[in-house]
Amino acid sequence: MERRKVRMGIDVGGTHTKAVAVDNETYEIIGKVQVHTTHDAEEGVAKGVVECFQKCMTDNKIEPDDVIFLAHSTTQATNALLEGDVANVGIIGTGHGNMLNSIAKKHTKLGNLPLVTGRYINTYHRFIDSRKLSKSVVKETIDSLLKEGAQILVASETFGVDDGESESYIGKIAESMGLQATKASEISKLYGLTVRTRTAAVNASILPKMLETANSTQSSVEKTGIKAPLMIMRGDGGVMSIDEMRKRPILSMMSGPTASVIGALMYLRASVGIYFEVGGTSTNIGVIKNGRPTIRYSELGGYRTYVNSLDVRVLGVAGGSMIRASHHKIVDVGPRSAHIAGLSYSAFENPEDIVDPELYFVTPKKGDPSDYVAIKCKNGKKFTITNTCAANVLGLTSEEFYAHGNQEAAKRAMKPLADYLNLSVEETARQILNTACSKLVPVVRELIEEYKLDEDQSVLVGCGGGAAALIPFMGQLMNIKYQIPKHADVISSIGVALAMVRESVERIIPNPTEADIVSIRREAVESAIRLGANPDSIETVVEIDNQTQKVQVTALGSTEVRTTDMMKACTEEEAKEIAADSFGVGKDKVKLAGSTDSMFVYTTEKITKGLLNKQIVTYAIRVLDRKGFIKQQQSSGKVRNGTVGSVDVDFKKVWDDLSTYKGDVIVCPDLFIVVGGRIVEVVGVSNIEQAKGIIHAELSGMNPGNTIVIIGVKNVR
Repeated sequence: MERRKVRMGIDVGGTHTKAVAVDNETYEIIGKVQVHTTHDAEEGVAKGVVECFQKCMTDNKIEPDDVIFLAHSTTQATNALLEGDVANVGIIGTGHGNMLNSIAKKHTKLGNLPLVTGRYINTYHRFIDSRKLSKSVVKETIDSLLKEGAQILVASETFGVDDGESESYIGKIAESMGLQATKASEISKLYGLTVRTRTAAVNASILPKMLETANSTQSSVEKTGIKAPLMIMRGDGGVMSIDEMRKRPILSMMSGPTASVIGALMYLRASVGIYFEVGGTSTNIGVIKNGRPTIRYSELGGYRTYVNSLDVRVLGVAGGSMIRASHHKIVDVGPRSAHIAGLSYSAFENPEDIVDPELYFVTPKKGDPSDYVAIKCKNGKKFTITNTCAANVLGLTSEEFYAHGNQEAAKRAMKPLADYLNLSVEETARQILNTACSKLVPVVRELIEEYKLDEDQSVLVGCGGGAAALIPFMGQLMNIKYQIPKHADVISSIGVALAMVRESVERIIPNPTEADIVSIRREAVESAIRLGANPDSIETVVEIDNQTQKVQVTALGSTEVRTTDMMKACTEEEAKEIAADSFGVGKDKVKLAGSTDSMFVYTTEKITKGLLNKQIVTYAIRVLDRKGFIKQQQSSGKVRNGTVGSVDVDFKKVWDDLSTYKGDVIVCPDLFIVVGGRIVEVVGVSNIEQAKGIIHAELSGMNPGNTIVIIGVKNVR
């Protein structure tokens, strides 16, 4: 009998390390376990990772040969930088030409790089004219850096992204001396010598710590008999091999929040939304647009790097946030949480234990305000009141949610606070959640504006164990739909288990040609294959930013070809119902405007009033895959059907219809081409030739008879 194939994902959090095992054929959860994160163990967090997956295998009778994919997210890169657990970095800048040397010296000399906590990455600098590079000169330079205190090296060359020969030469000599070295052009291919050098220096500073963990984890995995390669979650939503992590550990920054989003997208029937990862102490907030999380460059100590990671905003309010009260009013919720004060949530206690509760105030940590609310009972037991308790009082949780507790216990504990505030218990709970959500709402509004989201189309997506404590109330408060995905408490581990290999290649190219786009796309695909992606599974997304002249191609692929889908396929009629619900109209108002063998495209008519009360008719659009997931949604656009062979003619027709002119400037439309199970995005271009370049690169080699559906959206600037 054929053995089952299992994917395992492990999420390393601040408090717990959680593992899930997922059936590769059905995507069903086989089992989930958690252990305490082993910060203080000799092996560090690696010990908890190993304990977690071994326990998951034992508890669920999973054999080593069953495991075809094993990956973990890690907070270690982020924590190392937060805690200052970094190596001293020696930087060797290089270039040639008198003027270039002067520039290169200035831009590769970084000084000490500030970290968030007030600590620094210490850097020491030397410069070598590349025309004078020799083995003896490089060795002497490295020796002088070591004497000054450097523990690890960075080589950064002017225009290294175009050549990098000098960086490689310095790196080889350093390695022959038994030293680890980071070559700046291997970390980023973007121009900007200062930012590129800074990114390389940050990467180098965490290399020793990350290598220690990587080696320990890999060794432990190999001892279990698992033959699947160990993968590491990246901060941009993909996974990389452990060998790649040994070179670029900086890519794993922010991989924890990323994992929860990737997990949520597996269950989410929406392509536009604001996601929340709600823990006990803090909430991470970000954006899903066009079915993908939004990405930006990470910052460290206020300085930009060239590391792509999720655009995440972190706030100190979550499921376990305690209440502050003074002068018979609620003055704040958070930032301290129950576990910091060593108190349990009243909602998770038995009502019988809450006997004659009395209100008192505590100082969770030295230096904190002394007005945090706590409850002590006649029997000596002590609790606190949190957002989770308030949500349970108002009946906003239910049994499938991790935050669900005992409503009666929460009400009994909240009564003394309600009396102090001269309010009912229910009104007290509402004030608590109003105060907490007043911190979240402005961030959500800011993200909606920044990413130009249509609020009517958006959905609030709650992940993490504390999601039900805040998201239902947020949805009511903002009048926005909300979803809390299945298995929200272990959604990060699921995201790791189901993550794909992701690699982005970026170049600065003014007015890129079709040949430029094809070349960068090929490089991205080849890089994804080197990282472990199966060639037959790779899809790409091309993005052109004409303001910065940056071309970015992102390649996504699985470590193996997936033959089954996560959910049972839905019929056209079922997909139509989902589209109608998303549109907010009756099914009779929805029209099938086009389809491929894997996608449905639906529209509904929208009538608005223009000048002089003139009726304006537009069409809202939803693209659904055959599992019922909304992969693309637009509030207004145009749909045209065609084939791969006729794409140039059909595309130009939509382009001409939706292009607008302001003086001599053309405002180009956004185009989305649905082909098979993919959506090719043609956005951000400045002329039709760039658009053609993307289309030809993406559709090259396809059968000319294949059906396509073109969606056009007019841009107004």
